Amino acid sequence: MRLTRWSPKRSPLSDFSRTMNSIFNTLSEEEEETSVYNFDPAIDIRENGDKFELSADLPGVDKKDVNISVNDDVLTISGEKKKEVKKEAAQCYRSERFFGKFERSFRLPDGVDQDEIEASYENGILHLDIPKTEESKPKEKQIEIK
Repeated sequence: MRLTRWSPKRSPLSDFSRTMNSIFNTLSEEEEETSVYNFDPAIDIRENGDKFELSADLPGVDKKDVNISVNDDVLTISGEKKKEVKKEAAQCYRSERFFGKFERSFRLPDGVDQDEIEASYENGILHLDIPKTEESKPKEKQIEIK
């Protein structure tokens, strides 16, 4: 099997895309200082026997800037990643890191014990343990062979 490098044909749309990238890549320093973006942190949700486990990537976010709430069976994680303020005379040529507010919401399934949700935060990763109620935990029943 032979691999061939894909190269799209030049089109007005690709020219437009290059022009737009060029415009956004040459923002002035003043515009760059005031640019704030909203971002959606990556989230993993797993079911592990008697609980759900949620992990959220929040690199660079201080623990005190994260808020977790439950309202009407909806779990909401919100917060803000603050931009580092440097007063140096250095000129920034490119900034691709996201700063600003974020919010993610999830409807909790039936059979979750909302009062026992536990959260921990380590190395920029938020972990939530969302336990199931006793009634909703999987039960194993042995069937007798006759």
